[in-house]
Amino acid sequence: MLGKVSKGEYGYISYRKKLTLLITIISLAITVGIYLTGIIMYKSPKSAFSIIAALGCLPTGWCAVNLIMFIRAKACGPDDHKRIENCRGGLLIRYDHVITSYDKNYYVNASTVLDKNICCYSADEDIDVSDCEAHIKKMMAQGGYSSYSIKIFTDIDKFCDRLIQLDKLRSDKSIDPQAIEDAWIPGTAQTPASILLSISL
Repeated sequence: MLGKVSKGEYGYISYRKKLTLLITIISLAITVGIYLTGIIMYKSPKSAFSIIAALGCLPTGWCAVNLIMFIRAKACGPDDHKRIENCRGGLLIRYDHVITSYDKNYYVNASTVLDKNICCYSADEDIDVSDCEAHIKKMMAQGGYSSYSIKIFTDIDKFCDRLIQLDKLRSDKSIDPQAIEDAWIPGTAQTPASILLSISL
């Protein structure tokens, strides 16, 4: 039994890899089982069972695509996670984003939002930083947040330095990021931190 890891928690990508693999195997087994049942019962592939099995290929294929996406995703490594946790202070940190756009996926290992600042870290050497920042900015603007500063770091040292600065700002302004998320009422405008999660797989 897999212990559930929610979106935004450390280890989410690893959890989703295991979960989607399990679902894909089960879906494939059911589809093949239905098909073979039709052949055994009617001695022919031309039966309603074959049609049902063919329809079953659709969700199986969808599961397989998701599996491939998460296999390719780059999760936050344990060393980076430890460093981030050591300097996060009272900031709300979300992990393991697979941010999707129409033509690209961006692997963002960690993010925090504080006082109109969106700060992210990616260890992906192939990430197009400016393109990802522009995509996040566009998504934030659609959610009603057009004046936010968005910065993606590819250097863990610089990211941690920025976290320390933001935590000081949080302390000086007595901001409680978790309380902001907890106070959100369903049906109202999403918080910037929740928008980041919503544009991620």
